[in-house]
Amino acid sequence: MANTTLHPDQSYIEGLANNDSAIIQSIYKKFVPKVISYIRNNSGDEDQAQDVVQEIMIVLFNQAKAKSLQLSCPFDAYFFLLCKRKWLNELKKASNKGVTIKEEETSTNEPTADMVAETELFEEKQQLFDAMFQKLGEKCQEVLKLSFTIKSMEEVAEKFNVTYGYVRKKKSLCIGQLTQWIQENSRFKSLKLS
Repeated sequence: MANTTLHPDQSYIEGLANNDSAIIQSIYKKFVPKVISYIRNNSGDEDQAQDVVQEIMIVLFNQAKAKSLQLSCPFDAYFFLLCKRKWLNELKKASNKGVTIKEEETSTNEPTADMVAETELFEEKQQLFDAMFQKLGEKCQEVLKLSFTIKSMEEVAEKFNVTYGYVRKKKSLCIGQLTQWIQENSRFKSLKLS
């Protein structure tokens, strides 16, 4: 995947990463109606469609911010396939009874499918990280959040009014605990095999 050429639609990903309201409005105007139509035609309603879109937008924003999303296909196809798979997973969770799915003009091409799988894996990893992060004590969460946003540990130490050595040790212990919980979690083992 690293050797692929970036698609011109990478500008949508960069816009999301920069929280560019014009790009976000453009996504909602150009690509969301197709998703809403698909979900409404496949056992869903407007509110459910908006929920799916919102969840996918959050995932894309997080992935764009992490700079781990390199678009090698049109944004439209990628976004639609992500939303479609999210909706199908929601339907599966909701019931085991048959659901009528009306396939339409989406062509599944390999780069798009690979990118969707990558994004879904990213989302699962993010959910696991978030769940384990919430288990940490308040102080650990504060130290890690600050150290993620402020690059200088000296500044973090100043914010907490503690020594540099203390804050480094605390960060190390917190990351160690977080890593241990993530690695011991059964979801981590299945994600690792992916």
